[in-house]
Amino acid sequence: MKYTLLTCVPVLFTQITAHIVPGEHSAYLNPIDRRQTASCENTATSRDCWGNYSINTNYYDVTPDTGVIREYWLTAVNTTLAPDGYERQVLTWNGTYPGPLIEADWGDTLLVHVTNGLENNGTSIHWHGIRQGNTSESDGVPGVTQCPISPGNTMTYKFRCTQYGHSWYHSHFTLQYADGLLGPLIIHGPTTANWDVDLGTLLLSDWSHTSAFILWDNSASKGAPPQLENGLINGTNTYNCTGSTDSACLGNGTRFETTFTSGTKYLIRLVNTAIDGYIRFAIDGHSFSVISNDFVAIEPYTTDNLLIGIGQRYEIVVEADQDVDNYWLRAIWQTTCIGNDNADNILGIVRYDGASTTSDPTTTVGNFNNSCGDELLSDLVPYLNLTVGAFATEEELDLAFSIANSLFTWTINTTSLLLDWADPTELRILNNDPIFPTDYNVHEITVVDQWVYWVIQDTSGIGITHPIHLHGHDFFVLAQETGSFDASTTTLNLDNPPRRDVASLPGNGFLVLAFYTDNPGSWLMHCHISWHQSQGLALQFVERESEIAATITDPDTFNSTCKAWSSFYATGKYIEDDSGI
Repeated sequence: MKYTLLTCVPVLFTQITAHIVPGEHSAYLNPIDRRQTASCENTATSRDCWGNYSINTNYYDVTPDTGVIREYWLTAVNTTLAPDGYERQVLTWNGTYPGPLIEADWGDTLLVHVTNGLENNGTSIHWHGIRQGNTSESDGVPGVTQCPISPGNTMTYKFRCTQYGHSWYHSHFTLQYADGLLGPLIIHGPTTANWDVDLGTLLLSDWSHTSAFILWDNSASKGAPPQLENGLINGTNTYNCTGSTDSACLGNGTRFETTFTSGTKYLIRLVNTAIDGYIRFAIDGHSFSVISNDFVAIEPYTTDNLLIGIGQRYEIVVEADQDVDNYWLRAIWQTTCIGNDNADNILGIVRYDGASTTSDPTTTVGNFNNSCGDELLSDLVPYLNLTVGAFATEEELDLAFSIANSLFTWTINTTSLLLDWADPTELRILNNDPIFPTDYNVHEITVVDQWVYWVIQDTSGIGITHPIHLHGHDFFVLAQETGSFDASTTTLNLDNPPRRDVASLPGNGFLVLAFYTDNPGSWLMHCHISWHQSQGLALQFVERESEIAATITDPDTFNSTCKAWSSFYATGKYIEDDSGI
């Protein structure tokens, strides 16, 4: 297969489309249909069951219709908190960091009313990993799927929970999530392993004692990623204030703690919500089963540590099978990616029932690699077996993208993403004005229900690993290697490859992805390192443009949100100084 490149610069995208087999019954080729027809109950010994559905159901084609609406209210507010014992101004949902848990069952509809209680900023919420089938107006990206919510105003997001597992929600308005505007999201459904107790989400993050906006002004906008002071586990950790004369350094931080009962199996839902960094998760002395990645159930595999990129999620099952004692739970900062001032001290505590409740653990860390990247593709085997459509012909090569790095920005075909918040892509489509500004980095996908393939190659020589996130779709990871992509020698896995919505582009390497064009909308693809996305490392796929306007259910609200934003921004205190996302 020949691949034509536009130019030879740091990162390039290549797209190919492949037609579906005529008459195929499913959007995804050759799914193994193992759906149960008899109703069964989801219990500690039958977690694969879900009423008339199960872990075997092809959730791309079939979703339970519960008729249930789960309704939530969130308000963005500015408050003062000390997550690690260092007090600072924090942006929060409803005054807490992380924000409130949003949860539903598979097949429910989520209705979330989001109010902007900030004085001088817009905001939004992106529901990370939610495919938003025919509900792209709820994807939450200012400048792409909506205008920002202006201060004092409310926007309602509504979407069906067609997936199950867990994720997180966060503002997609410039760097706001780095300052605290994020929270956990759970959609309950079946799993590929049994467990007794659901411990919920465990959000792992880096944390700065300085606002991300100040860091942006002082260093990141000039091309230098800053090293942060600490990391948090579910919004808490300690920081050593001994000898500090800084009045904000209170020294009253606490560790995350949880209790195990011997013989019990625990479901833990891990999320990396960092600004910039890879995290290796481990519990001293314990192995665990990994049972899902990014809303995709996988064949369980056993390990004692797990490498998690920004935006990635994993469900694990840990059995309390060790001696009654206290054990360190570790978010091990991968310093080969970027440093952290408290890299070896991002810790929580697992206390067995009956162990001391006051003393710290004395357990030691395992001998783990310090690296940037993903878990092995060979381990991430989706339980629902789906085959990707084979490459078709050279003539179906549509276009190639080139992404370059400079000191201050990332560019695609010499253009860095720069959005106009008041004129989002989908508003232009709604108003029948689909001539997109060059800075929007729009790639139009017109093919319907076909496979598209992308090769992303990093030739920058810088060696930075980029966590690439796609909105609106799971993608199929066909290859992920260091070195240069060569179609004649690279083996692509089309037979049930890993599926997820964040995968790492290896530094000086390549990533080959595929997805199926079954979801009209404008979908952002971007690096999830906050500094990189602010520097413009992103593009938009406008998919099936002629169908998008019909999916926008409330054009009046869409337009009124934009009018309110334009009125506020005209007299606002701050101006846009990054890509907008």
